[in-house]
Amino acid sequence: MYNHRSLIYLFSLFTMLITCQQGVAQDSVDYEMGTNKKVNSISTKLEQSYRSNDEPNIAKNYEELAETFSKQLDYLKAEDYYKKSLAIYTKLKRKEDKARVSRNLAKVQEEQGKTNDAIKNYELAKEESIDKTGNTINSNDANRLLNSTNQAVQTSYSNSNIQIFKNKGDKQEVVDAYIQQAKSNIQQKDNTSALGNYNDALNYTDKNSVEQIKIKDELANLYLENNNTDKAKEIKNELIADAQQAKDANTEITQKQSLATIYFSEKNNTQAILLLQESYDKAIESFNTMEAKKSLEALIKYYQEVGDYKKSIELYGQFFKILEHLVKSDSSLVDIKLLAATEEKISQLEKEKGLQDQLIEKKNTFNYMLIGGIFLAFTFLAFLIKAFYSVKTKNKEIALQSLRREMNPHFIFNSLNSVNQFIAENNELEANKYLSSYSNLMRQTMENSNKDFISLSNEIELIKKYLDLEHLRFKEKFDYQLIIDEKIDTETTLVPNMIIQPQLENAIWHGLRYKEEKGILEIKFSLEDKNICIEISDDGIGLKKSKELKTLNQKSHESRGLNNTLERIKLLNQLYHKNIQLKISEKTEKGSSGTIVKILFPLIYKT
Repeated sequence: MYNHRSLIYLFSLFTMLITCQQGVAQDSVDYEMGTNKKVNSISTKLEQSYRSNDEPNIAKNYEELAETFSKQLDYLKAEDYYKKSLAIYTKLKRKEDKARVSRNLAKVQEEQGKTNDAIKNYELAKEESIDKTGNTINSNDANRLLNSTNQAVQTSYSNSNIQIFKNKGDKQEVVDAYIQQAKSNIQQKDNTSALGNYNDALNYTDKNSVEQIKIKDELANLYLENNNTDKAKEIKNELIADAQQAKDANTEITQKQSLATIYFSEKNNTQAILLLQESYDKAIESFNTMEAKKSLEALIKYYQEVGDYKKSIELYGQFFKILEHLVKSDSSLVDIKLLAATEEKISQLEKEKGLQDQLIEKKNTFNYMLIGGIFLAFTFLAFLIKAFYSVKTKNKEIALQSLRREMNPHFIFNSLNSVNQFIAENNELEANKYLSSYSNLMRQTMENSNKDFISLSNEIELIKKYLDLEHLRFKEKFDYQLIIDEKIDTETTLVPNMIIQPQLENAIWHGLRYKEEKGILEIKFSLEDKNICIEISDDGIGLKKSKELKTLNQKSHESRGLNNTLERIKLLNQLYHKNIQLKISEKTEKGSSGTIVKILFPLIYKT
């Protein structure tokens, strides 16, 4: 047989065993049936969301977990999951979700007395609210907490919210607002107002709901503080009757334990013992080990205080006889273990997600650095290419300028020969006239020496002056005529500089000069499919015969002049992306002689 001390020792061991098995706080057994199953269901969805990296659903699952724990008054866990949900919604920049979750977070923080944190989250909910109503209710709650010492101001803000929620038909928020107001009344030692607010809250709760049971418990406590034990007992009996009707064994057990405490305070030990025995029997019947332990402890404490050790030992013995069966049949212990495993699984998922995010972040950082390096490399390469082409372009411009200036000494040399000829013939008047025209032509030529393109009107003026000079020198050898298409605007149309003049010089010096009779030099400007066509035609001796008559020195000069022109055309095409063409051909018509030079280039206008 067990003696008194050995039973106490065994009972202590049992208590430690149960505590270790549950792995959570003792209040965890106060959860309604099905809560743990709901948590497990949500955790399964959460795991799926983690596996698919679906962040909106991860946040939603966290929010559902927080709501579940909040309804069961486990505000600490609710706060933790609301924070996790809020962090994800913040990352996703979802204002409406942030406003809702931050408000709920503020409410559970307020329940825990974390006033400053609650104020911050009410203000955050206000900032994130997408409508005026949301802004108002969150502002009211923040201000209500900020004025915790002023009951009148607090009541004003609470009443404002209550009216808004009533208009919206939001019963849960109405209940919460009344409870908040009642708690404020209690802090101000105004139990009468608190009773009124709790009773108002009851009107918006569902029967046997967690909120209703909680409010009725608070009412009973207030009545006890006011020494109105009859009213407190009445409320407790109502809760017991409702629980029996709803077959809510857990509430029936805890309310009978609470009511027994009241009877003990009234020295009505018989009724108290009866209630504790009923709660103990109900706990055994519903296989609720922890509540059976609570009732048993209260009974044993009473029997020990009155010195009835025999009864206490008898209770110990009865309990240990059914202990093994009770523990095996207690689904709440299994659920508690399952809940602990579920929370461990959630914690593991979070760690895996954290590691995954770190890997992704490192990978992204590497990718960004790689992309940045490639971008810098390409930028540097582009800079080098640009610099290379800039130098290349500048070299072409210098080469073009050099080739263009190379024509000037040749032109000057020929003109001075003409002056020399006039002087040798003692034709001072003609020499002076020639020099005057020549100086005018040279001035204009020098002014245009740095330009790649000049206006057609300017070019025609230079051509006329040059041809007038050459006609003065070889007036018995040729006449010339200029034909300009009326469709061409000579003022705005641009032509390549110093391309035409060398061809005119060749026509005169190597074609018309050797002709016995007077020849004709014709320069025609026309439009051909958005191109300017310049045709220089002479009826001189022609290319073939001209080559036969040339000295070695003349051939070298002519070749250099033509090559210079072709080089300049090539550079102009490269620099300006034009398609300037030069074609020289001999007349092939029967009975005719001479050369045709055709210069073709796209229309270019002044900008």
